[in-house]
Amino acid sequence: MNSLFRYLVLLLVIFKGTIFSQVISKSDWETKFEKSNYLSSPNYEETNNYFKKLETHSPYAKIISIGKSPQGRDINTIIVSKDKYFNPKSAKKSGKPIVLIICGIHSGEIEGKDAGMLLLREILVTKEKEKYLDNSILLFVPIFSVDGHERSSNYNRINQNGPTEMGWRTTAQNLNLNRDWIKADAPEMQAMLKFFSTWLPDFFVDSHTTNGADYQYTITYGIEKFRTLYPALSNEVMNSFIPFMESRMNEEGYLIAPYVGFKDGVLEKGIVDWASPPRFSNGYSAYQNRMGLLVETHMLKPFKDRVFSTKVMFEIVLEYVNKNGAKLIQLNKEADINSVKNFLTNGEYFPITLKGTNETEPFLFKGISFKKDLSEISGTTRITYTGEPFDLEIPFYNKSQVVDSIRVPKGYIISKEWSQLVHRLELHGVVSELINRETEKTVTRYKFKNIKFQATPYEGRQQVNAEYDSYQEKVKVNKGDYFISTNQRGIRIIMALMEPKSADSFLRWGFLNSIFERKEYFEGYVMEKLAAEMIKENPDLKKEFNSKLETDELFRNNPSARLSFFYERSPYFDKNLNVYPILIVEN
Repeated sequence: MNSLFRYLVLLLVIFKGTIFSQVISKSDWETKFEKSNYLSSPNYEETNNYFKKLETHSPYAKIISIGKSPQGRDINTIIVSKDKYFNPKSAKKSGKPIVLIICGIHSGEIEGKDAGMLLLREILVTKEKEKYLDNSILLFVPIFSVDGHERSSNYNRINQNGPTEMGWRTTAQNLNLNRDWIKADAPEMQAMLKFFSTWLPDFFVDSHTTNGADYQYTITYGIEKFRTLYPALSNEVMNSFIPFMESRMNEEGYLIAPYVGFKDGVLEKGIVDWASPPRFSNGYSAYQNRMGLLVETHMLKPFKDRVFSTKVMFEIVLEYVNKNGAKLIQLNKEADINSVKNFLTNGEYFPITLKGTNETEPFLFKGISFKKDLSEISGTTRITYTGEPFDLEIPFYNKSQVVDSIRVPKGYIISKEWSQLVHRLELHGVVSELINRETEKTVTRYKFKNIKFQATPYEGRQQVNAEYDSYQEKVKVNKGDYFISTNQRGIRIIMALMEPKSADSFLRWGFLNSIFERKEYFEGYVMEKLAAEMIKENPDLKKEFNSKLETDELFRNNPSARLSFFYERSPYFDKNLNVYPILIVEN
């Protein structure tokens, strides 16, 4: 009897102690978001301290810096693994799917960071959500744009309802990181791409807050599912992930819709989905043969609701990955292998340009009513939202078609003087081969025409559009040049960067603008003499010149253009002007 009594007392003490420790634990682990009545978000130092506390508390967590910002701040990632797989080699070997979640790529849109604090506390401290580690490894980046995060103010996002202070949209170098995934100019992005290509996550999430019209949805999403994504993954997105995610969000009490962009800016015309290019996160992940989810909470909803809806979305992703881990890993493996097989071995054309079609499906849009009246300030119609909800069936433009495609070559040769392009490719996990001996090779070359530069810079670069003619040429390939084979898992990234028709190519982003600059010129009196000699030696040239005089008035009245006609056909003219310095190896 005494033994039983002592046993019961001991159980009671343990039970009370457990409850007491949990109460203390919850108090100790309260976030700034919670302490501020859900109005504020911690600064960089406070954020790092919270995650370091998680790391100290749990053997399942490890913080690493993936690189430094231009202002010298660490870009920290917390790796969460029940098996302590804290490096990419052991993580891949484990057979568990890897989930990468990044927050604060636009650091004023920061609810993902606070949602992550709450979720990781429930995984690592109170352990009520520890099950998410059973069949997944989580990589969590609380703040990607760390310098922008610390350019904090009450006045940074005029459209957004909290937090009380928020970061800036761009980096300290005024670059928008979610336009930089493929071109990789920002030091932050270069660090992220090394991390991404080394760990090569199986599912990727990028957390944002949207701008735009008011509507009932607290949260919307974007996920690539068009021809930029491997078809079997696209099928998984449409038939498995989206239905699961939408159903679970509704179960949790959150209305959800695809990212809202109105056709021509008019609600009644419908909403539009589109193929995301690889400058954006979800488009980039598709080019890496991975599913990438864009989370967009709505700017006008309270910060509290945005944080908790984002937290639920993170949990749903982890639920999905835990349930479908083996299938997801297999699909990703097939995407890597079959992208090469389909485009290179089987000769399928690579979709270089996509655009939406006029096909639609009905969509029940849950909007907020508004009224229009004339504004004395702007002198045009202004919109005022009334707060009254309404439902309206509108068209959903959710189909896309390929409007231009290209056959994938065996590879590309980049000369040593353009080695900076090779280094950019390597950030994406693309493997290059250093050519160790001089050789001659017949290659395809591009010569550009109708060259048009964008009037103003965009993301720090002067973009260019150009058409081209292609031709075959036997060239000397030098020792120290680089060969980029398309026979590798990064084939989609290679095509996006190397083919000038791609909207995100090196050429279009302005990496090669110097090839369009003429550097040698003639003196008129020298060219007059040479032109006369050329006409004398080549009667057909004289006929061509006279024909142009007769048909082209601008040419006829421009002395410089007339002399340039002969200069451009002389052996003195720069044969490399407007010629793509990258060589295309067809076979």
